[in-house]
Amino acid sequence: MHNCEIFVKTGISFADHHEALTHIGERMVHEGVVETSYPLALINREAEFPTGIQLEHHAVAIPHCEATHARSPAIYLIRPDTAVEFFQADDDGTIPASLIIALIVTHPSEQLKLLRQLFSKLQDSVFCESLLAAPEAQLSTLFQQHIFISPPEKQSAVCT
Repeated sequence: MHNCEIFVKTGISFADHHEALTHIGERMVHEGVVETSYPLALINREAEFPTGIQLEHHAVAIPHCEATHARSPAIYLIRPDTAVEFFQADDDGTIPASLIIALIVTHPSEQLKLLRQLFSKLQDSVFCESLLAAPEAQLSTLFQQHIFISPPEKQSAVCT
């Protein structure tokens, strides 16, 4: 139902959100899923529209930028060793993101659908806990099963 490439990284630390975003930009350029303009666009987008979200028990960051910087759809799941402070999407403060989910989409309309589906699933504390506890090798499958697999009448989360 989707054709997103999913990248996963655990066991990594960042001094701050800027370092995390720089890592995301460099890795996605290296993987060939984004244009060379992506790293700066990602940093600029985060500065203007922060993506930190406080959930019931944890906080996540969902950095993304305009589809014009994407070559192919992808998601980069990062579970840092220590939480990374991101500015909140709906507040002036910061939150310690224990999970970073970078979205790379090629069609702007799909970005909103994916964000809605993702945010809906992240409200489920069991799902969120499972993402934080799963071994690195299982993160991609776990994410796909919950975000992209749904009954046919509700299939709406796509990356293309």
